[in-house]
Amino acid sequence: MIAYIDSSVLLRIVLGQPNRLAEWPRVTRGVSSALLVTECLRTLDRLRVRAELSAQAIAIRREAVHRLAAEIDLMAVDELVLGRAAQPLPVPLGTLDAIHLASALAFRESEIPDLVLTTHDQALGLAGRASGLTVIGC
Repeated sequence: MIAYIDSSVLLRIVLGQPNRLAEWPRVTRGVSSALLVTECLRTLDRLRVRAELSAQAIAIRREAVHRLAAEIDLMAVDELVLGRAAQPLPVPLGTLDAIHLASALAFRESEIPDLVLTTHDQALGLAGRASGLTVIGC
């Protein structure tokens, strides 16, 4: 399965949280927005600042983000993606989720017609379905 990997999916794996994506072992190729790494690292930094994880635990998880992201094809957040994310969407989304949706749609249109969107975010999942994507994870 070729899957668009949303930050929520990668973070649940890296943080060892419950209800991780059951289909993760079936992903043969992962794609995402270059935004993926920034979002994940910012989340880890918030956990560090709130003292929810030790410095050692944060370092291990940061390394995991970089290792997993190195195996994922990342799309640049360029003017085309930003322009598409700025357009009206079928479901209200924040900026970061709109960029993820625009990136997933660009991957689907340019090279991966059977792309599956993986996310644990309900709004992004609904927007993906409304845009014609197959969605798993929520």
